[in-house]
Amino acid sequence: MMTGNSVPQTPSFRLDGKRAIVTGAGRGIGLAAAAALAEAGAEVTLVARTASEIEAAAETIGKGAVAILLDVTDVDSVKSFFSTNPAFHILVNNAGTNRPKAMWDVSEEDFDTVFELNVKSAFFVAQACAQKMLAEKVHGSLIHMGSQMGHVGGLKRSLYCGSKWALEGMNKAFALDLSPHGIRSNTIAPTFIETPLTKPFFEDEAFKAQVLAKIKLGRLGKVEDLMGAVLFLASDASSMMTGTSMIIDGGWTAD
Repeated sequence: MMTGNSVPQTPSFRLDGKRAIVTGAGRGIGLAAAAALAEAGAEVTLVARTASEIEAAAETIGKGAVAILLDVTDVDSVKSFFSTNPAFHILVNNAGTNRPKAMWDVSEEDFDTVFELNVKSAFFVAQACAQKMLAEKVHGSLIHMGSQMGHVGGLKRSLYCGSKWALEGMNKAFALDLSPHGIRSNTIAPTFIETPLTKPFFEDEAFKAQVLAKIKLGRLGKVEDLMGAVLFLASDASSMMTGTSMIIDGGWTAD
């Protein structure tokens, strides 16, 4: 029985005074994540390797958002960037790519391209970010953009599934290493989201119909469907969550 001042208080979703960084932030999911964090009061840094795109994105977001040109596949540049900047409280590890092909058509170059960005770069971005957090004793949240394909298989998705399952495994191990230091690590696992990257796929009506048949809510995802999850995982509202995945898939993985 509650009395007096014992009513629980909802944790804050505000991020005032927090420094956040989003990779692959020029468009699509990354841009939406950056916008959500800035709206909640975070000081947001947008990172990508196309200067004009992120500069325009940062200007559109406003609220003090800044754009930094950085190729996350260049491990030395990543290490240098994080080591020479103050620690971030929030990382959205979002940069990624896909080459949908039947497994028998995948080339070594395809494999290297997908795994270099989706696995290797994601690992070393998280590592460099965490190293600076540890050095400055900063508590915070690492958020990795996974996929429903990190929980199931998919037709012509052997590379993508392999990379996103790897990300899920790394995330769990990150959480175990970092939890004693007040740093949480989680993934967001979306279904097919309409973005500039995925739009060409949906011009194939047969493919679109196959996708919609598996999304139980009957529509493709929008970037706005992920913004609340980013904000939740970045904020104190999710302070008891680490080493897990928020699957935002419209019911795809429910059966």
